[in-house]
Amino acid sequence: MSDNTPSASAGAPSRSTGTGHFVAEEEAELGAVDSIRAQGKPSNLWRDAWRDMRTRPMFYISAVLILLVVVAALLPGLFTHESPTACVLSLSNQGPSAGHPLGFTRQGCDVFSRIVHGASTSLSVGLIVLLLTTVLGIVFGAIAGFYGGWVDSVLSRAGDIFFSIPYILAAVVIMSVLSAHRNVFVIALAIGLFSWPSTARILRAQILRVKESDFVTASTAMGISRFGVLLRHVLPNSITPVIVSTTISLAAAITAEATLSYLGVGLPPTFMSWGNDISAAQVNVRTAPMPLIYPSIALSVTVLAFIMMGEVIREALDPRARASR
Repeated sequence: MSDNTPSASAGAPSRSTGTGHFVAEEEAELGAVDSIRAQGKPSNLWRDAWRDMRTRPMFYISAVLILLVVVAALLPGLFTHESPTACVLSLSNQGPSAGHPLGFTRQGCDVFSRIVHGASTSLSVGLIVLLLTTVLGIVFGAIAGFYGGWVDSVLSRAGDIFFSIPYILAAVVIMSVLSAHRNVFVIALAIGLFSWPSTARILRAQILRVKESDFVTASTAMGISRFGVLLRHVLPNSITPVIVSTTISLAAAITAEATLSYLGVGLPPTFMSWGNDISAAQVNVRTAPMPLIYPSIALSVTVLAFIMMGEVIREALDPRARASR
């Protein structure tokens, strides 16, 4: 009988076991074993959301608009060198001219300069309100949703009381009472104290769902205190809807500040505010509408940018919304 064993030169070096079978050398055995390599970093909610947002044109549009507003608020000198308070009555309601692309207000102030400097006021009020509503909403919503019982009943009823009062109406009352102390912090406090219940409700509903998860039960069984479980496990897994709502809250706060200033109960006229400029220009809306239209456009575009960003974030963090596209 002929030996059908292939020659050593036909392949990798091998050694005989003495039984008619040939075993590959150790190096060849190791090279033949399939190796599994991780392709990139492991996926998670935030990484998937970032990948989705990078494919959305709306994300880039809103991000550019928000960046322009932020830069204008922090560094207005990059956009204009005209003083917003340098007014010449002889230029009242005049049209655009060299160095004044948007013309002049009724008092002869540069419209473009006032819009640029007014961005800092609107953004400052919005950020303070956002901080206030987020802190109060997280504290009340997290404690009420996690501990339940009488704690939930007391905090929820307190939230319902504040929720039943329109925050614009409450801010009008507060600003009227504190008319001698009107500034950015007072108006932000007047808006934020009555606008946090919506954030608390959103977080409470999410925590009621998350706290029934198995990992919460396992954490409790490991001896972690209830407050530790809330901070380390429940709250981080419930915060996503709050992050989405913050962008909407910021847009609403900017609108509320402009509304109060327009009504004459917000910031005093000495402050650069889009609401103040809209209010001052309304008397000449028929003869000179542009000093009213320009700050209105700036306000609308800013609010729209934050709303668009919030919508993009909401859809990116929702797996079902990502799958439907």
